[in-house]
Amino acid sequence: MSASPPRGSKRPASRHSSVHLFPGQGDFSVGALTRAARTARAAPTARSARSDRLNPALREVFEQVDEVAVERGLRPLGPWLLGQQPPTGRELAQAGTGSSQLALFGASMAAHRALSAFVGAPTAVVGVSFGEIAALTAAGVLTIADGARAAHDLAVVLSSCPGGLTLLGCSEQSARRLLDRTGAPDAVVAVVNDDRSVVIAGPVPALARIEKVAGDTNVAAVRLRLPFSSHHPALAAQSEAFASSVRAYALSPARVPVYSAVAGRRYRPDDDLPRRLADCLVRPAVVPTALRQAAAHRPDVFFEAGTGDALASSARRVLSTSPAPPVHAPLAEPDFPW
Repeated sequence: MSASPPRGSKRPASRHSSVHLFPGQGDFSVGALTRAARTARAAPTARSARSDRLNPALREVFEQVDEVAVERGLRPLGPWLLGQQPPTGRELAQAGTGSSQLALFGASMAAHRALSAFVGAPTAVVGVSFGEIAALTAAGVLTIADGARAAHDLAVVLSSCPGGLTLLGCSEQSARRLLDRTGAPDAVVAVVNDDRSVVIAGPVPALARIEKVAGDTNVAAVRLRLPFSSHHPALAAQSEAFASSVRAYALSPARVPVYSAVAGRRYRPDDDLPRRLADCLVRPAVVPTALRQAAAHRPDVFFEAGTGDALASSARRVLSTSPAPPVHAPLAEPDFPW
């Protein structure tokens, strides 16, 4: 079976078991979200049937997210993002600390709700980096309001995390050799997406040297548009601060299995979840491990609950060595067959 059917193909109605994938901040696209919102406002047609499910989900989620935005002194995001003149990514980033994180959280939760209305609740969820907050919320561990508060708490902490993040188009082993060749001991492998893509974290001067050496050796290197570092052992103090903030929120038992790319496993009932969430600041995320573990549930389909398709692309690569279900990134697919 192919990893993904041709776009526009009709998904068999008998399939209903799914896994939802919640990405981190590196692939968040305001444009994709606003395009989906415009489609949701359009009159239903064969190509905009998503309006039946996505539009109510966007309204419901952002109503709750915006209560937290106002509580935290931020501009309400729903009317802005879903209005006639939505912001650019730059404008959103400049709107106030936490605006981008709340927008991503809201977009992920709306996608999750719309997909659940489409094919039923997921069999399991996978959280990658910042996406763990949305994954735990989707599993019922956090309410949407407290998930939004945790997202804002993380944004505040991240604003004190110096350095940056660079995407490298190579394997983890190649990335480590590149770091050794550059002589940048304060840079680390932060995220392993798949065998062709990793993210490194470290001080900006170190990243600049690594990017130059990468270019000299024909390795693609792209600085992520995120003004902070993450998944770095030097951020222990920030990690503790974030764990303390999450302890203020009530946590319920997960309704479905939650797989963490940072923990490298399914969360257990006895896990200290505030501590595990805070690990995202200091420990690497290894996406293939979480994807393979979630695939053991034998879902009929994987959905990326975000605005991009990088996590879906990694899932196709990681799961391509054996018969695998299709993988979709609905908000990034204009012709997704809702």
